[in-house]
Amino acid sequence: MSHKAAVPGRAGNPGAAPRYTFPLVYAVIRTGGKQQRVEEGQTLAVELLNASEGDELTFEPLLVVDGSRVLSGRDQLNAARVSVRVVGEEKGPKIRGFTYKAKTRARRKWGHRQRYTTIQVTGITAGAETAGRNAGPED
Repeated sequence: MSHKAAVPGRAGNPGAAPRYTFPLVYAVIRTGGKQQRVEEGQTLAVELLNASEGDELTFEPLLVVDGSRVLSGRDQLNAARVSVRVVGEEKGPKIRGFTYKAKTRARRKWGHRQRYTTIQVTGITAGAETAGRNAGPED
C-alpha cells in the first residue's frame, strides 16, 4: 500500500490553503500572434513592440475573469481594457542551427536571438456593466 503525501491546494485535501486568492481577476490578451494570461502587477516578456521604456499601452482583452463574473463576448468586452507599462527590452536565449547536405561538403551554421519587450500590467478594467444574466435587480 502506498501513502501519498498531502499536497496543499489539491482536491481531496480539506485543510489545505487554496491555490488562488479570491476575488480572482485576470485577463487574456493577444500580442505578437500569441495569447497571454495576465494579472495585475505581473511582469512578462512579449514579442518586440514599437514602444520605448516607460510608455503606457492598452490592450483589448479576449477574456476577462473578475471573481465569479466572466466576460468573453465582443459586446461584453467592448469597454474592457488591460493597461500595461513598458519596463524595458531583453534578448531571449541564443538558438543555434546547423544545416548540411550529405556528400557535398555543404554546411551552414546560423544563430538567432529573439528580442522581447518586458511589460508590467498596471490595471485590468472590465468596463461598464452589461445587461443580461449577470445584471442585478432593477430599482
